[in-house]
Amino acid sequence: MAIRKASLPALLALTCAFASAQWLHYPTAGIPRNPDGSPNLAAPAPKTADGKPDLSGLWDTEKNRPCPPGGCPDQEISQEFMNFGWGLKGGLPYQPWAAELVKARSEQNGKDDPGTQCLPIGFLRLSHTDAFYRKIVQLPGLLLILHERDTAYRQIFLDGRPLPVDPNPSWNGYSIGKWDGDALVVETNGIRDGQWLDRSGSPLTDRAKVTERLRRLNFGRMEVDVTVDDPKAYTKPWTVKLKLFLVPDTDLLDETCLENEHDAGHLVGK
Repeated sequence: MAIRKASLPALLALTCAFASAQWLHYPTAGIPRNPDGSPNLAAPAPKTADGKPDLSGLWDTEKNRPCPPGGCPDQEISQEFMNFGWGLKGGLPYQPWAAELVKARSEQNGKDDPGTQCLPIGFLRLSHTDAFYRKIVQLPGLLLILHERDTAYRQIFLDGRPLPVDPNPSWNGYSIGKWDGDALVVETNGIRDGQWLDRSGSPLTDRAKVTERLRRLNFGRMEVDVTVDDPKAYTKPWTVKLKLFLVPDTDLLDETCLENEHDAGHLVGK
């Protein structure tokens, strides 16, 4: 059994059992390469047949967590995984009840995180901050985000349809996108109440409307601005900037949270 990355500590994720890895080290077709055969990630961003930026590829988060003494392990987590608003001056603008909730969840080391319970982690973590890889597949009228964690997926419709007026709330909500120059602007509503934005327990409620602005800077880098307007949980709308990095010459692996899971019974909080 081959494993690409070390699993997160027990308090961050449950034990992962990976399938046999036939494509861990297989050259990605159609990507620009340097004379020595290595991927040229600084090459210009690709375009689709209709001239739009092509966001397709296998993407990883920015590993900006400080390294402990002795260096970083193979799998690091982004700051936003732990605290979605860590880069905002003053932090996220919580409503008083939300601030108290985050304090209580943090004191319990996030043991009630839906991801810890093998439930869906929500579309923002799935798309931009979770440590597992995600694959973007861009098609005419549709963009798919496929995720290793529980082989999850997200649909972003690019066919001109409007957002639903009274949607049935769901973990990933309902997403539509349109192009603004070289940026894809994605709007999402219909979000299930009670989601966690990060390991600290920052809430996302059913009142939230989320806008993402995805821009591929070059072949190997993508910049994502996320704006959350959730008056139920926050005193004002706020925006964070995230980064994704292309991972060439490998592919997704299946990960099933409940397979061989032994950690939940040992997560006792503080």
